[in-house]
Amino acid sequence: MPRLGIILHGVTGRMGYNQHLVRSILAIRDQGGLTLKSGERLEIDPIIVGRNRDKIEQLAKRHNIARWSIDLDAALADPNDQIFFDAGTTLMRAELIGRALDAGKHVYCEKPISDDLRTAVKLARKARSSGLKHGVVQDKLFLPGLRKLALLRESGFFGKILSVRGEFGYWVFEGDWGVPAQRPSWNYRKQDGGGIILDMLCHWRYVLDNLFGEVKAVSCLGATHIPSRIDEQGRAYDCDTDDAAYATFELEGGVIAQINSSWAVRVRRDDLVTFQVDGTHGSAVAGLTKCWTQHRVNTPKPVWNPDQPQTIDFYKTWDEVPDTQVFDNGFKAQWEMFLRHVAEDGPWPYGLEAGAKGVQLAELGLKSWEERRWLDVPALEF
Repeated sequence: MPRLGIILHGVTGRMGYNQHLVRSILAIRDQGGLTLKSGERLEIDPIIVGRNRDKIEQLAKRHNIARWSIDLDAALADPNDQIFFDAGTTLMRAELIGRALDAGKHVYCEKPISDDLRTAVKLARKARSSGLKHGVVQDKLFLPGLRKLALLRESGFFGKILSVRGEFGYWVFEGDWGVPAQRPSWNYRKQDGGGIILDMLCHWRYVLDNLFGEVKAVSCLGATHIPSRIDEQGRAYDCDTDDAAYATFELEGGVIAQINSSWAVRVRRDDLVTFQVDGTHGSAVAGLTKCWTQHRVNTPKPVWNPDQPQTIDFYKTWDEVPDTQVFDNGFKAQWEMFLRHVAEDGPWPYGLEAGAKGVQLAELGLKSWEERRWLDVPALEF
């Protein structure tokens, strides 16, 4: 049975633990690995690595993981492990990925791949020239709701796509009044790599590029709506980076996209993120899992009349796209795709070049906010 040893770094945090360790790697392990094109089963053998010995050891015992370590150098030096994965802090990522490439490891990591474009492009070039497999997490493309949007686009349902409207976010509690925050405090500190523009515009780059058209220009306004919060130790701290971003994008083909991202908004919509796509022949609204459509022939004809209550129940004029297949966890689906890429050279369009494009858009978004103007998004050279 072929085997892949996987070094997992940064999987004690919320995202790394829940999505990458438990719902992806351990789920693949517990299902008996992956069936390759040859018919063979690919066995995966993880080793978790971190700085806190007690935390790592307890995690390994809890999930029956045979191998763990606090020595990253030793793990990278082991020729029996072929893949290095990082879901740690943004500020450490580029250096860790570079070390893994130097050690001859295939690399896969969370985004952003860096907090600055120069470093991101340099890292992508290094990965390309190494001949090793490399990739960045682009999980939202694997969400059931967005996969249904992709199906609609590929079928020609929309006709000519005119615009995309996205709403992302929820109220992240400040940590006072006895209600702990749902996000870590470093998200709100610039020196620790925090800020919603750096975080979310990396996501929106690959969503827009892959589903609606390559991003050509951006205008972005950021804000720090909540100036102070309570950290994990119960201490007040100042928030010195953005917790909301209001961005407009010009896409290839003339499509206009507007996406609001905020950790200071209360939800009255179908999901924590929704995308509305309007085209000449039809429209669709998708959340994380569900998607609704309205074709041109089913579009109601409202008339503006502020003097009487609205008589149309607009929600009832949309039809839900049915589930015609079973959708696996999005992170797990992309992990399986990357493992096949390493094991049998399966298709893989999500290299570190895509990660650099995300950093580029985030950097331009921050610059647009600072200079209060539209900025073009030039093609990157790798």
